[in-house]
Formats: sequence, structure tokens, C-alpha cells
Amino acid sequence: MFVFAFTQVTSFLVDHLTWVGLARGVAILAAVWWAWVVYSWLTGAASAEETISERVILLAAMTSMVVVALSIPGAFGETALVFGVAYFLVRFLHVLLYILTASSETRDAVVRVAPGFLGGPALILAASFFADPLASVLWAAALAIDYGIVFVRGVEGFECDVGHFVERHQLIMIIALGESIVAIGIGVGTEGLTSGPVVLLSVLLGFTLIVALWWLYFDYIILAAGQKLAETSGYERTRLARDSYSVLHLPIVGSIIFIALGIEQTLAHLTEPLGLIAAVGLCGGSALYLFGHNAWRYHDHGTVSVARLIVTVITVGLLFVAVRVPAFVALTVLTALFVGLAAYETIFSADRNAIRGRHLSKSD
Repeated sequence: MFVFAFTQVTSFLVDHLTWVGLARGVAILAAVWWAWVVYSWLTGAASAEETISERVILLAAMTSMVVVALSIPGAFGETALVFGVAYFLVRFLHVLLYILTASSETRDAVVRVAPGFLGGPALILAASFFADPLASVLWAAALAIDYGIVFVRGVEGFECDVGHFVERHQLIMIIALGESIVAIGIGVGTEGLTSGPVVLLSVLLGFTLIVALWWLYFDYIILAAGQKLAETSGYERTRLARDSYSVLHLPIVGSIIFIALGIEQTLAHLTEPLGLIAAVGLCGGSALYLFGHNAWRYHDHGTVSVARLIVTVITVGLLFVAVRVPAFVALTVLTALFVGLAAYETIFSADRNAIRGRHLSKSD
């Protein structure tokens, strides 16, 4: 249900290729991501389906999330009220499930942050009754409260199962990348493949770019982060899980949505330069992906990847080229950059080889 919501954000951006539309898309993504985050903590700490009542509540939350996803295209318009009500219900049921299933210590922690977890969604619901600029102000306040509560009141008392937690984020990344590939197929269709070699080449380039994104995340970055999380315990572990996964994964997952938007627009305008917002999606999203990786690494280990930093800067520069050359040319250059980066790290990165070596020795 959450992945469907993420793909709906891409559709929202395609239909609102303006700066206002981009800002609203980011706000919707942030709301949906945080809803997924809080459920990932819940399911890692307690079984939410041991009794029939808990199972029914979880299914009700899933149903509400479907409504949230379906209402995303009009979340700032005709379906704003539907989105607000359904989203508040998703978040309310999460708090209720946590209180019913968690240990007493975790229950106290949930009650401590509940004002933010419910107050933020309540403001999004309230925003549906107003027009801009007040609606946008309420959305901004809602997200600030919802995200900020876990920093102001802390995450002490919450539980983090390392294996489950890392696996959940791996799966959401795989699914997000997979849905981007689906978006390429839907955007091209059967007729597109017969319209010329440039279309087929661009499809293959888009797929290759997504594979490179997968490689750059799963080859060793996630291994290093998982090892770091496993080495901690208690409050330090929950704090690290909050920062490195719940917060710093937002720009990484969000960048995939922006890249999907850019690829979709590239396939729609192969021989024309990309519009500025589409170029921001394709090149800016790619730069954000690498920046998110380095922010994550710096937070966990106090170091950055120089190679990824260099490619980030080049990718930002490519944005200004993408609005002047045919879209498929920009996609070609971007794909070459990311494939080259993945190949360079695989062959020459000492950090990568050391991390994978430790992981393989533990597996043996």
C-alpha cells in the first residue's frame, strides 16, 4: 500500500510540473514516508496480529492507506479532505496498535510522542478546509511537528530489531526501484518500442541507470550501515536507527521518485531538451541520491566518498546541460556516469572491498 502511494507521488509530479507542484509533491512524499516509517518501527518491535482485534486494526490501517494513495492526485485539491481523513486514520491506528501490542516501556515512549504523531496529521486534515497560502502553512507545520517530535522528546524506550529494521529498508528500496522500472514500461508501451531505435535505447538506458542505483546502495553501503547499527545497543541504537534510516533514507527514496519522473519525461521528449523541472527530477534527483548516501555515511562513520561527491557535482552541472540538449543525450551521459561510478568502486574502492570482506567472513 505504501509503495502504491509512492508511485502515486510520481504521477502527481508528472501532472504538476511546476515549482509549486514540486513542493507539494515533496510534502506528500514526506507525509507518506513518515507513515511508512512509524509502521516499520511498530512491526519490528511487536507482533500486531496476534489477536483478531489487532489483525482487524492492522487491516483497517491498510485499507485507509489505500484511500490515502488513491487520493494523492488531488491531495491539494478536490480530494484534500479524503486524503486528510484517511491519513489521520492511518496514523491514529498506528498509535493504537502500538499501545495495544508493545511492552510497557515502549508504550510509555509512544504516549510521549503521540501528540506529534497525531497533531501533525490533524493539521493536514485541517489544511483541507483552507486554500493557499494557509493550507501550505498548515502542511509545513504538520510535517515539522510530526518529524520534530522524535527529536524533541527522543526515542528512548523504543525497540529496534536490527535484522528486521535493515531488511525493511532494503525491501522498500528494492520495491521503489522496481516500481521505477514499471513506470518506464507504462510510459513507453508496446507501440513505443516499434517507433524507432532511439526509444529502445532510451528504455535500456533508463533500466541500466536504475540497476546502477541498486548497485550503489546494495553492493556495500547497506552492509556498512547494518554492521554499524548492529554494533550499538540501547538508546544509541534507536537514535542511530532514527537518524540513519527513518530520516536520512527519505532523500534517498525520494530521489528515486524524482529520477523516475525524469526518465518518464525523457521518454516523452526524447529528441527535445528537458524542461527545467524534468531536468531537476532526472539530474537533481540523481545528485540527491548520491548526496543522501554521503550524508548517511558521514553521520554513521564521519567520512564521505570522494568519488560519489565528485559525481554528485558533475551531475548537478549536467542539469544545466539537460535543458539544452536532446533528452536522450542527457540520459546517456547520466547513465554512463553512474555505471562508471559503480564500476570504479567495485574495482578500486578499498572501503568497499574491506566491508564486503568482513561481511563474507561473518557469513562463512
